[in-house]
Amino acid sequence: MLVDIARLLLDLVFSLFGALLLLRVWMQATQLPPRNPLSQGVFQFTNWMVLPLRRIVPGVGGVDWASVIAAWLCAIAYLVLITAVVGVSPVAVFPRGLLVALVLAAKWGANLVMWMTLLMAVLSWVNPRAAAMPILQHLLDPLLRPIRRVIPMVGGFDLSPLGLFLLMQILLIVLARLSLLFATL
Repeated sequence: MLVDIARLLLDLVFSLFGALLLLRVWMQATQLPPRNPLSQGVFQFTNWMVLPLRRIVPGVGGVDWASVIAAWLCAIAYLVLITAVVGVSPVAVFPRGLLVALVLAAKWGANLVMWMTLLMAVLSWVNPRAAAMPILQHLLDPLLRPIRRVIPMVGGFDLSPLGLFLLMQILLIVLARLSLLFATL
């Protein structure tokens, strides 16, 4: 029972922190203005890890590689701690654990996109003028725009968030299979 509780807590803490690191990458890639409460909160929670890495790993091509590597390192730390909690030597994670950590970070990113899409869809029905809507639209528009070209509006309803949600579900299934494949190598 204690192992299950420890796994739950580790999963919660690391997946949330990893998602924040990936959100930081996403915000910078879409050039979200840094003076909004979401950006300020994400920077506040992640600066302790990203700023030292940024001295070593510069951003290239508009991508905050320090945050990407921080998310990957977070996934590695998660895998090491999970294996230790289960009773397996953390050394058993390496070297295939490096690939599993990459897939795990991608899963965190897909989950982040799914939850933000769901939040935007719910807010568009409940309170379309909510303060979070412009931020969500800014972040999700680059992903929704190509889907809108394929899925037209039906009766005034934009079904592109549903399409994005479905694509993220498919991606999660693929990533789960990849994770199993890498774990068994």
